[in-house]
Amino acid sequence: MKADLLTSVLNELNGTSADIEASGVISTDGLMMASVLPSGMDEDRVGAMSAAMLSLGDRTAQELNRGGLEQVLIKGRQGYVLMTYAGEEAVLTVLAKPNAKLGLIFLDVKRAAESIAEML
Repeated sequence: MKADLLTSVLNELNGTSADIEASGVISTDGLMMASVLPSGMDEDRVGAMSAAMLSLGDRTAQELNRGGLEQVLIKGRQGYVLMTYAGEEAVLTVLAKPNAKLGLIFLDVKRAAESIAEML
């Protein structure tokens, strides 16, 4: 039931922008809770990588006195990976195209993360 609600939020998020290619809600220990990923993309790999990067981002922000971590953004030649907390126990990961309008995506991701946090 909860997975269906999370998937609904992800479908809505993916529908807000043609630049968003995939999204997932992952527990902070790396387990996929819900996802809207393209076929062929490994849920377990996305979950594990998201949890690892968020943990590293958390530690980096603390060690360099940047305050609490808000998000991690990775830019590659094929696009972006954006990770943000969705409550204390979950991470929202979004994959976006290389020419994505990040300002709008940041806003949409923030709203989705807030909705997910309320559900969890």
